[in-house]
Amino acid sequence: MLAAVSDNARDFADALPDGGNLMALDLGTKTIGVAICDAGWRFANADKTLPRAKFGKDREAIQKLIDTRAIKGFVMGLPRNMDGSEGPRAQATRAYARNLYEAFALPVLLWDERWSTTSAERDMIGQDLSRAKRAKRIDSHAAAIILQGAIDAMTGSAW
Repeated sequence: MLAAVSDNARDFADALPDGGNLMALDLGTKTIGVAICDAGWRFANADKTLPRAKFGKDREAIQKLIDTRAIKGFVMGLPRNMDGSEGPRAQATRAYARNLYEAFALPVLLWDERWSTTSAERDMIGQDLSRAKRAKRIDSHAAAIILQGAIDAMTGSAW
């Protein structure tokens, strides 16, 4: 049985035997990057960037996305230090993940987000996006990288 919030991709996948659309959240101090994947867990797509507020306001915005996209679970970027340890930001993310589970009763997978923003930035530079466009889209693109890594692990595509 999956705990409400897990670090284990296989356990998370087992908790969703019928698949379903997943939402990734890249939690920042001012914004939340959002990405969505299809029900078959093939492709993660950057969606939008939400302004970060108190959890009550965040919950309302997330609820709208859940309703319109039939979300079955969350993948959240877990900001680990480069040595793999967890600091205050990781603890805050774990608390936010518990709040998500309590609010929506959907499973939450915490996924290591090291290098996700750097990778997203490099990809957008490769697409020749201006700095202004990159600034607006970086959080949702980082969420897509987090989500793609998680779904690859869950489906065995990462091996």
